[in-house]
Amino acid sequence: MTLWTRVAGAAVLLLAATGCTVETPGSAGPEDSAAGASAGTGAGGAALTAVDGLTVKGRAPMTGYDRDKFGSPWADTDTNGCDTRDDILKRDLKEVKFSDGDCEVSSGKLDPDPYTDKDVTFVRGGRSEVDIDHLVALSDAWQKGAQKWDPSKRIALANDPLNLLAVDAGRNRSKGDGDTATWLPPHKAYRCTYVARQVAVKKKYELWVTGAERDAMKRVLSGCPGQKLPSGGTSTQAPKRFHAG
Repeated sequence: MTLWTRVAGAAVLLLAATGCTVETPGSAGPEDSAAGASAGTGAGGAALTAVDGLTVKGRAPMTGYDRDKFGSPWADTDTNGCDTRDDILKRDLKEVKFSDGDCEVSSGKLDPDPYTDKDVTFVRGGRSEVDIDHLVALSDAWQKGAQKWDPSKRIALANDPLNLLAVDAGRNRSKGDGDTATWLPPHKAYRCTYVARQVAVKKKYELWVTGAERDAMKRVLSGCPGQKLPSGGTSTQAPKRFHAG
């Protein structure tokens, strides 16, 4: 056995233990999957390196937080004629069917759900099995800088495809407003992509992280140092016609 073979074999064992994937030149990374393609892919360098550029501060109090501070849910900030929720359902579901043209999604399937690696069916009007998760929860953002923003920036964050993902409803609700230090997807193979998306959102919107959050981000991403930082999404300022409470 050559030295290169032994080194390569050790690397495979390390990645299997961490549940993360390292990209090789010319290969598609986890962020290139259908669940994140429209949010932009790795144009921003290594996600692990980007963690060091995030501001570290303590969590501010929740004082004054209200969902209405981030505008009406699912505003059509990209002006494509469909609300943001349907945009994300169209992007992330398979076998999509519509109830009106090509906008309102009536049914589809997460195949698989990124948080559980299981298939989850969506049917509009039925028992909710699919939620749209804010990867950086709005209440978490509020405690880490968003309370000082103008309403336009908060509306933009709430509707940015970079920060949105269709997922299993039960797992989304168990997450609550958790950050990387307090919640990770049970599907370990998705954790590198998940954390990279959180880093990308916090970098894009200049949100800070706690010390524990930064350490958790680095712990996950150190197992997949080739994980790219996603980029893209929409502007950090919503069109002026949108207003928040």
